[in-house]
Amino acid sequence: MRIMNGQFPSIEQATEKYTGPASGRAEANGRRTFADILSDKKLEKEGTELKFSKHASHRLSDRNIELSDSQMERLSEGTQMAGRKGISESLVIMDELAFIVSVRNNTVITAMDQNEAGENVFTNIDGAVIV
Repeated sequence: MRIMNGQFPSIEQATEKYTGPASGRAEANGRRTFADILSDKKLEKEGTELKFSKHASHRLSDRNIELSDSQMERLSEGTQMAGRKGISESLVIMDELAFIVSVRNNTVITAMDQNEAGENVFTNIDGAVIV
C-alpha cells in the first residue's frame, strides 16, 4: 500500500486492490453478502408454516377444536402481523378462539375457546392480535 501526499487510501480503494471491484465481488468469489443472508432468513421466516406444540395439539384435541383451512390461514396471518410489530409472545384472538403463539418460533403454545378462557386473563404475552 502506498501513501500519497500523507493520506492513506480509503477502505474501498484498499478493498478493491486486494479483492477486485465491489460490484460482483460476492458472486465472483462464491460468497454471499450479509444483506443477502439476512434477506433470505427473513423470507424463510415469513414462509414458514405455523407449528403446534405438543401441549397445543393436546388442548385442541381435548377441547374438540378443529381449525378450517381459512382459520389456519388467518391464524398464520395474525402471527405474521405480530412479528412485524415486534411482538415475541402473542395472544391471537379469532372467532371465539384464543391462541397463545410464540412468534419467534412460529409455534402455537396453547389454544382455548371462549368458554375456557375463564377470567379472560392472559399472562406472559407482550401483544395481542385480533383477526
